[in-house]
Amino acid sequence: MFEFRLGVDDLAATWFGYSALQETVLSLRARRRPAGYPEQQPWVASWQGRYETLDTVLLDSLIAPVGFVPDFLTPRPAGPRPEFAAELARLTATPPEVVRADVLAAYQGDHSALPPVLAGLIDDPSALTARVAEVLEAYWARCLSPAWWPRARLVLEADIAHRGRMLSERGAEGLFADLDARLTWHAGVLRLVDPHPAVRAVGTTVDVAGRGLVLVPTLFGLGAQTDVTQVGPPLVCYPARGKATMAEGLGTGRPEQPGGPLEGLVGAPRARLLRMLETPASTTELAHRLGVTPGAVSRHLGALAAAGLLERTRHGRRVLYQRSGLGDALVAGGGRGGG
Repeated sequence: MFEFRLGVDDLAATWFGYSALQETVLSLRARRRPAGYPEQQPWVASWQGRYETLDTVLLDSLIAPVGFVPDFLTPRPAGPRPEFAAELARLTATPPEVVRADVLAAYQGDHSALPPVLAGLIDDPSALTARVAEVLEAYWARCLSPAWWPRARLVLEADIAHRGRMLSERGAEGLFADLDARLTWHAGVLRLVDPHPAVRAVGTTVDVAGRGLVLVPTLFGLGAQTDVTQVGPPLVCYPARGKATMAEGLGTGRPEQPGGPLEGLVGAPRARLLRMLETPASTTELAHRLGVTPGAVSRHLGALAAAGLLERTRHGRRVLYQRSGLGDALVAGGGRGGG
């Protein structure tokens, strides 16, 4: 168990961010453990041909059998939305002794032997770091950046928007109670209980002491986690709310939707609803305008609201929907095709 002791100043300095590099590295979990990430499998299938042009032996070795990754591959975000290139530069600057220790710790954590590609490079950490950076950059550019990342970023942004509302409406207790079942909050102490014995064995009490706390949503976590080394500002990574929506509207082939960038992100029916909801409307009104059943509209509205793209307000017996600020930004940046 990890305990984070936070004072008032620490809560004031707590912030949310997400990491393109972390999501790139952790996305490899979806290949090693497909049953844990069913919503990602249509995407994995869509870029399989491009993935096979890469150094797949090295990429596959970056995730230990139970899902551990060397900590140097996922540095803390330096800000809320760091650029991939900047994070990759930080990775390449990792001291060689840290690289070696992190790789060994990831595999020792689940009592696995190093795969041959890592065993052959572990005594030359600088060379290992250079090769890892090169292959991650290629993986990002060929597989993730074109279509997957815009949609993933939308889910992560929606999660952070929701958490901000939770914090403002329910305070720290409400925020932490909603993040993940592994987390509990009481009297200024945030507790994280990880079920894996190797993680529990290194649990510790962390006095945050004015450093603040970094909270990072991810699409590839099955529960809240922290950096077991506890070097630097404390960090808690937790499963992003709405991550299951990554699969919506996708087949097993190309994930891109016709009609424009907005359709590619949320699908054509939801893109049309977003464009219609510049002014408030009820489910029944929208169904009438579209010529479909209220039930069909309600399902899409619920998903858009859960992603933080719509706001609900009640007027008597009627519930009205309207785009949120995030929904406005998405429509403004998503073009007008397909509407």
